Amino acid sequence: MQIFRDRQALHAIPELEMTLPKTAAYLRSVLEPLRCKVFSPLGDAVCAYFDFGAEETIGFRADMDALPITEETGLPYASTHAGIMHACGHDGHMSVLLELARRLNDKEKLPHNVLLIFQPGEESPGGAEPLCKTGILEQYHVKAIFGLHLWPGLPAGVMYTREKELMSRGSELTVDVYGKSSHISNAAAGIDATAAAVEFYRQMRQAEADVPEEYFHLLNFGMFQSGTVRNALSAHARMEGSLRAFQDDVFFGLRDRLYIIAAGVEKEFGCKVNVHLAESYPAVMNDPETVAKVQKFTDVQLLEKPSMASEDFAEYQLRVPGVFFFLGIGDTPALHASTFNFDEEILLKGADFFEKLAENFQ
Repeated sequence: MQIFRDRQALHAIPELEMTLPKTAAYLRSVLEPLRCKVFSPLGDAVCAYFDFGAEETIGFRADMDALPITEETGLPYASTHAGIMHACGHDGHMSVLLELARRLNDKEKLPHNVLLIFQPGEESPGGAEPLCKTGILEQYHVKAIFGLHLWPGLPAGVMYTREKELMSRGSELTVDVYGKSSHISNAAAGIDATAAAVEFYRQMRQAEADVPEEYFHLLNFGMFQSGTVRNALSAHARMEGSLRAFQDDVFFGLRDRLYIIAAGVEKEFGCKVNVHLAESYPAVMNDPETVAKVQKFTDVQLLEKPSMASEDFAEYQLRVPGVFFFLGIGDTPALHASTFNFDEEILLKGADFFEKLAENFQ
């Protein structure tokens, strides 16, 4: 089937970040023969607009970019670009939208127009925000937008979502503590970076515990390194972890607590504490009313808990009501693994689901 051929062709030509000329060219080669307006609002982004003569439009978005990973799947259509791989399913996401485009091409009437958005830079540096800033959602009167992600660990072929929190605002967190080394027999002459870092960690854990349980969040470290030898006070300690939350007041409230804790530890120990948080995407917060509408004519399943992963689909939801879905692919290698692969038959489930949205969403 063509959807499988699309996936395999795209899988073989993975490209990074915002520069995806081969990917964009392939998408155009499929879309341009169809009865739609094909255009690029930003760089290698590709959009297809199907005009059914309606006043309003619904949008569907797929991400285009791959990852800097050396593929180890052994597939006959494995990456032809050394050190780059579609290890997050974006080749599948694009193939679902291309199949939707072919089905839209055969329809004479829909209750709204349809805008398909193929977006670069989801993994890095974030393509959704600059694409939204081109004004395409307003220009084409988009009233709702949908997207999906292939998701390991969920039953194969089953579509999932939830109201409100689905994917977190997440930021990588690095804390560097600078003290002064001295021999441990003369500890008073030094400033113990390990002790200061432990105190920072203790207070950080308390700050995290102070967040009410009803707010999904994560604040923790996975790496702690300090010192170089056993008989000298550490002059430098580093902790690396992550801060993730859904509500901005929770995320930025915890961030500000970290800065306050750092200042207090500096004063107590006479050390220097640097707290660095990387830039983050907003949280994916599904519109409850739109979820309820989708439930009326689909068999979408509701997740009990959200994912702590991040996605820049959130940028669209800041502008129009939107719902993001997880399409289960069963027991597969993890996303971003060099062996990541999935059963291509599942892509048909995604195309069927999106076609149902296009036909029935009001």
